[in-house]
Amino acid sequence: MSTATRTTKAPPAAEHRSPVRPGRQERLGRTEARWGLLLAAPAILGFLIFTIGPMIASAVFSLTDWRIGGPARFIGLGNYDRLAHDHLFWKSLNVTTYYTLGVVPLTLLVGFVIAILVNQGIRGRSLWRTIYYLPTLVPAVASSVLWIWIFNPDFGLLNSMLRQAGLPESSWIYGEKSAVPSLILMSVWGFGNAMVIFLAGLQGVPQQLYEAVAIDGGGTWARFRHVTLPFMTPVIFYNLVTGVIGTFQVFNQAYIMTQGGPNNATEFYIYYLYTKAFTDSEIGYASALAWVLFVIVLVITVLLFRNARRWVYYEMGAAR
Repeated sequence: MSTATRTTKAPPAAEHRSPVRPGRQERLGRTEARWGLLLAAPAILGFLIFTIGPMIASAVFSLTDWRIGGPARFIGLGNYDRLAHDHLFWKSLNVTTYYTLGVVPLTLLVGFVIAILVNQGIRGRSLWRTIYYLPTLVPAVASSVLWIWIFNPDFGLLNSMLRQAGLPESSWIYGEKSAVPSLILMSVWGFGNAMVIFLAGLQGVPQQLYEAVAIDGGGTWARFRHVTLPFMTPVIFYNLVTGVIGTFQVFNQAYIMTQGGPNNATEFYIYYLYTKAFTDSEIGYASALAWVLFVIVLVITVLLFRNARRWVYYEMGAAR
């Protein structure tokens, strides 16, 4: 009886192997990616059309002498050279800087102090939080009209209180020297947004650290200095950056209350840009103003971020 010999078939060459079909998981991943791009497309298109597009257009317009209703004439850096010799440009920049240096520190201080107070276990805590936050809910126009009455030199609330106290009265927004301080006072009144953000940060401070300080014999000041303040530095930094950016774009007060007066004392940067664009119809020059403001805010923000490494503390590591 003979035994049959078995022959083994050699495996096919690697180049003749059929391609491996993608698995179910890979096909599912590709489908999710397509759906993700499809759903994100409206936001991406909106950003490109309504943000990037106008920015590119304004950069082009800033190189032209273009008035509404007329042809655009290319003048290169002529608008920027004109800015250097425009006294109202420098005036608006100084006024806006003065306003920023007054509003931002005071808002941070008042918001932080009030947040600490309403974070205590006092009766009616929710009511006090609501009362302090309410001014931020008032529309800008309504708030401006209210403060026009408050600042009225003849029958306004503030001068009435000063008369009752036997103190000298003020011209408020109607005086050249008192106009910007009056608007600073008005802006600090709306510290509610900063307060809420500070309050959220305070509630995230680990309570065991307060207990550790108390065990070591530390009092209220020690708890604030060694626990509260270091943990709140990221929140302070956030409010600082957003406050600077916001105050450099102040517009409503000048447009509704003072129209840049008296004697250009409240000629804020954005209000000056607005008048150049829509009153004088100088779109090219207004575009140059917009780009200068963009660069100024960008430089200030970068400097703030670089300086933050020295004093901002992050729980997951050292100050950055």
